[in-house]
Amino acid sequence: MLVHEFLIRSASQFPQKTALVCGEKRFTYAELDAMSNRLGRALAQGGVQRGDRVAIHLHNSVEAVAGIFAILKAGAAFVFINASTKPDKLTYILNNCRAKALLMDGRLGNAEDLLSAVPSLGQVVVSGPKPAPADSRIRPYADIQAQSPAAPLPTVNIDLDLACLIYTSGSTGEPKGVMSDHSNVDFASSSIMTYLENRPDDIILSVLPLSFDYGLYQLLMAFKAGATLVLERTFMYPAAILQRIQEERPTGFPGVPTVFAMLLQLDLSAFDLSSLRYITNTAAALSPDKILELQAAFPGVTLYSMYGLTETKRTLYLPPDQLRIRPGSVGIPIPGTEAWVEDESGRRLGPGETGELVVRGRHVMRGYWEAPEATAKRYRPGPLPGERLCYSGDLFRQDEEGYFYFISRKDDIIKCRGEKVAPKEVENVLHQLPGVTAVVIGVPDATAGEVVKAFIVANGHPLTEAEVIAHCRARLEDFMVPKYVEFRTELPMTSSGKISKLGLT
Repeated sequence: MLVHEFLIRSASQFPQKTALVCGEKRFTYAELDAMSNRLGRALAQGGVQRGDRVAIHLHNSVEAVAGIFAILKAGAAFVFINASTKPDKLTYILNNCRAKALLMDGRLGNAEDLLSAVPSLGQVVVSGPKPAPADSRIRPYADIQAQSPAAPLPTVNIDLDLACLIYTSGSTGEPKGVMSDHSNVDFASSSIMTYLENRPDDIILSVLPLSFDYGLYQLLMAFKAGATLVLERTFMYPAAILQRIQEERPTGFPGVPTVFAMLLQLDLSAFDLSSLRYITNTAAALSPDKILELQAAFPGVTLYSMYGLTETKRTLYLPPDQLRIRPGSVGIPIPGTEAWVEDESGRRLGPGETGELVVRGRHVMRGYWEAPEATAKRYRPGPLPGERLCYSGDLFRQDEEGYFYFISRKDDIIKCRGEKVAPKEVENVLHQLPGVTAVVIGVPDATAGEVVKAFIVANGHPLTEAEVIAHCRARLEDFMVPKYVEFRTELPMTSSGKISKLGLT
């Protein structure tokens, strides 16, 4: 199935059903289908064609949801960029994917500046306060939606066409776009929905950004099932989340360890959480202690502990009946897939041996956008001609029954609040400070999983911790900003003269 058909089919089956709740506003499947038709038609009239890339730089909102499906209906692939992304990185991504159009919130940036900085852009659709642009390529979102209903665009895609690029941090410090075709997304959605037992009467509450693939798939799976998505603009105060659960009566609640760590600090008995049928966790493994705490705090609610990476969407899940038996495990392959552990020579390893996790299945994405070397490293030939395997870059072991246990990452990527942080990207920003030499590592944090710590040699230029953090906050997403800054007179070096991270804590 093509991804935009998730919405089209549910709109046909459940036209007057509430599909989306954003704040105090509710939208039916028929309304969202019409909104995406209008926007898709406008994009096509503005020059967007099959195979083009169209970027979205918005907070979680109805405009963002309509935008995703409008872009797909126009035959293009969407590129959802976190709303907190700063101008330099936003411009890099837009140029890297050669975006043909952009949907943006006028409060997050200047459309005219982006048109100048990104030669491929042919149009910008701006939501929020109505702009008064001198450039005819800039169109207010509200004007498009004020037009009479547009007929659906004819389907031009097949399931091998790209549906989206999801940009993820890499060890080089430059984000890479993971290419997902329609068949990848359809299969991954169906596989996850199978073990979650999603159905039309589900209501899913998501506080996760749509730019984060775990947040994006809450939307896609909800619409494929004909369910209702309660989409929050951003992560809320823990008490506000619980209040929202009490008000909207969701059956499903996806989260990351940061969310659950905060919730467990509250008195949950003060809220009516009885509507919940399941809770899911991914991005980083829950500790066995946290699993037991969650089960005690949400009695009768099924808890799914899972492991995935953007390059395959989801890989492993722990069947709920195994939580108490093996709480340290992240489970078995999701339905319809295969996984194993290999050593560096390519030999499959047996129970108890540690090696790299290798993944096989239709959810193995197409590779990295125009990055053949990185693609060849991550995606390698499989047992069938033309088949790709994903080498996860993570170290695992299996037990005698075939359950997988995460050991560590092979690279130095930091997982903070479920988001990937490339130390190189933070170091590049720190090195913009006069005279600074810096190195960045991840350190454990009870709430965020890991946080960023920077070690700095100021080389004769006086600096304070507050100045370093303010510099980073102006140039990096919040989760990338160092929580700790330690000044040193020198950094440890290897015998070859490179900075060594060994021993830094």
